Amino acid sequence: MLEYTDYLKIFIALLAVVDPLIAMPVIVSMTARDNASELKVIARTVVLTVITVLLLALYFGQEVLIFFGISINSFRVSGGILLMLMSLSMLQGKISETVRNKEEAKEEDKQNAVVPLSIPLLAGPGAISTIILYAQKGSGIHHYLMISVDIFAVAAILWCVLRATPWLTQHLSQTGINVVIRLMGLILLALSVEFIAGGLKGLFPALA
Repeated sequence: MLEYTDYLKIFIALLAVVDPLIAMPVIVSMTARDNASELKVIARTVVLTVITVLLLALYFGQEVLIFFGISINSFRVSGGILLMLMSLSMLQGKISETVRNKEEAKEEDKQNAVVPLSIPLLAGPGAISTIILYAQKGSGIHHYLMISVDIFAVAAILWCVLRATPWLTQHLSQTGINVVIRLMGLILLALSVEFIAGGLKGLFPALA
């Protein structure tokens, strides 16, 4: 089990990757003519899907890597590069095409809160990679339970943002939203460098 400050760091990292504010434009397009009860259903579906995907990544992600013969250090480097690409887009106030490209945006199904809103926009490759990489930093049931708590905490914030989307879109300017996204991107960029550096040291011990 890691220090409690490390789990706070994991929470911040996961919050930066999931980035609930980035889902607001999609929610607005999906619920433009819906009532509050339908928004509640969509929010619940999204949150449950995100929790399920991230918990599966937490408890079974490393086994999947072992099955495909992928070393954790190689995954650190590839995961770090993925997070770096996402962070660079976020620093420009954009959604990275590694999360959702133009073609996928055109094919959105307004009746489906699972794809693309939950997957891959929120619980996408970046979030899954982050969970797997932090899961391998410790061992034991308490370690996994603490990361599970982080997942539920992020999901709670996500639920609050989704439910408050109508109010937020009325009171927050696009500039304000972009400022928050850019700050999250800066945090994510630092984390991606850390992952890449750790993976390279593991792959090439002479660099240490």
